[in-house]
Amino acid sequence: MTISQLELANAIRVLSMDAVEAANSGHPGMPMGMADVATVLWSNYLKFDPTDPNWADRDRFVLSAGHGSMLIYSLLHLTGYAQPTIGDIANFRKLGSPCAGHPENFELPGIECTTGPLGQGLAMAVGMATAERHLNTVFGDDLVDHRTWVIAGDGCLMEGINHEAIGLAGHLKLGRLNVLWDDNRITIDGSTDLSTSEDVAARYAATGWHVVACDGHDFADIDRALAEAAADPRPSLVCCRTVIGKGAPNKGGSHKVHGSPLGADEILATRAALLWEHEAFHLPEALTDAWKAVGAKGGSVRAEWQDRLASHSDRPEFERRMANKLPDGWSLKAHVDALLAEPKKIATRVASSLALEAINASLPETIGGSADLTPSNNTQTKALAPLTADDYAGRYIHYGIREFGMSAAMNGMALHGGVLAYGGTFLVFADYARPAIRLSALQNAGVVYVMTHDSIGLGEDGPTHQPIEHVMSLRLIPGLDVYRPADAVETAECWELAVQRRDGPSLLALSRQNLPQVRTDATENRSAKGAYRLKAAEGDRRVILLATGSEVEIALGVAAKLEGQGIGADVVSMPCWSRFDAQDAAYREDVLPYARPDELLRVSIEAGTTIGWERYTMVDGLRFGIDRFGASAPADKLYEYFGLTTDAVTAKVLARLGH
Repeated sequence: MTISQLELANAIRVLSMDAVEAANSGHPGMPMGMADVATVLWSNYLKFDPTDPNWADRDRFVLSAGHGSMLIYSLLHLTGYAQPTIGDIANFRKLGSPCAGHPENFELPGIECTTGPLGQGLAMAVGMATAERHLNTVFGDDLVDHRTWVIAGDGCLMEGINHEAIGLAGHLKLGRLNVLWDDNRITIDGSTDLSTSEDVAARYAATGWHVVACDGHDFADIDRALAEAAADPRPSLVCCRTVIGKGAPNKGGSHKVHGSPLGADEILATRAALLWEHEAFHLPEALTDAWKAVGAKGGSVRAEWQDRLASHSDRPEFERRMANKLPDGWSLKAHVDALLAEPKKIATRVASSLALEAINASLPETIGGSADLTPSNNTQTKALAPLTADDYAGRYIHYGIREFGMSAAMNGMALHGGVLAYGGTFLVFADYARPAIRLSALQNAGVVYVMTHDSIGLGEDGPTHQPIEHVMSLRLIPGLDVYRPADAVETAECWELAVQRRDGPSLLALSRQNLPQVRTDATENRSAKGAYRLKAAEGDRRVILLATGSEVEIALGVAAKLEGQGIGADVVSMPCWSRFDAQDAAYREDVLPYARPDELLRVSIEAGTTIGWERYTMVDGLRFGIDRFGASAPADKLYEYFGLTTDAVTAKVLARLGH
């Protein structure tokens, strides 16, 4: 029995509408509308093998329009992936089902990245396509020769990040990137005419993309457009004119099918219109066999690739990089030893560049970059030539003023594998990048963010550029390690930890102003504990001074003055809250022993908001920081103005102690 492409596509439609109906929530319209396009893509173009979802040279498929998640869940099930099972699909959007409301890469093999926040999937695909071209140049066609395919909706193309992402992709001439636009002209509010009148195709063409259109329900026309896109050396936008909710006779083509179940009556009417006689979550054997045959096509291609890999001289290095493993014994110990031998009073952004010199020289998988702040972020080292459309072997990307696009692209590179991506901007501009930073954490992407000019210490640029709430707000993101090192040694230690962590993101908040080297020993990576006793009390301990970054120097000065008056004071450097919180209770109790404030006063010093420090100082402790916006002046004048000096802090500590 021959199964037509329409019948294959209808299986997607029915699974999607039934799953959304069973969940009583979800978005049936997009998967029903794009079922025909997806059928052609997965049947004729996408290189994949369900028996090996992590095959390094598979095509990457990104469902940027993540609200239509039942499209990818249906495709994975139908083509023979071990999950989701039909039971998983029947439990769509229910607790414990891997079929979450939006696709999550940590739930199901075959989900390349977590999508749902519109536009970010497409932007991550730019990073994936960049990683593919870079690794292809390094290892050759025999090992790396695949494409990145994206299904995106109107929302993905309206979001501001789309402008950043497609501009970068066009500039880099990422011809292996193909975006299939679900041009159904419907959003949640109604017709797109309500909110936009732009010429999307012209916008893409203006950024250097190839643009082709097709009837999204004519299988031959879809095939023609995809073939044209695959053949063009530029990134391609395929404008697929579709009907949202295709197959639903009453609600199809309207916003009513965008984000709500069809309802029992429309489900019955759709079954009749599609000539579908089977119950919910029951598929005829001939149809499932036909879809399994589609999935089986990639097995021989993967086997041929594995034969090439087995005899390839670069196999060990290729496998190491794709597994995101560091060379055996890798560390920055030699660099730290050199710092101890010759202490340096330098800004931590400069200390970061010194650490990067060692990192980039020893790890060929790094790809750095900056959002047009390279001289300020100090992110480009001697080992890194620019990655350009003419030389994908380069390892440094000039992202332009695209903080959000840069961050999402780095997520894509990390998820692609084989690349260790880092990128820089000013800390205050973390606000531009924050949605991508959050997704880094959510999808366990091993990205490193280099955020310089981390406080009022940047000086004259004033409150628009001076971070106040930023470090604290970033600490709120689950799974993000935020580091604020105090000197060159801590900076190296924090970089070592960030590089070693491949299952989640790290962010380094670095100073513009020079800081003295406060560390004179490094028998171990002390920053790995998140917080440690930098200086122990000499007299009877009455005070614990907790500080990060540039304020550790102040804490040491305060401790010296207190000791001079017979008051013992510990200084605890706390470069990473999340790592400290992960230590066992005994270690945390040793660093911050519990006692009444009149017996042991805890004091925090950080040139940012004081909100949050209560968890360590306790409510009755002292907290020195800035709970308002900054000002424009030289850094030293600002520290005096805001009371962040050794003398000012010491006076208030003494007053609290009754001296």
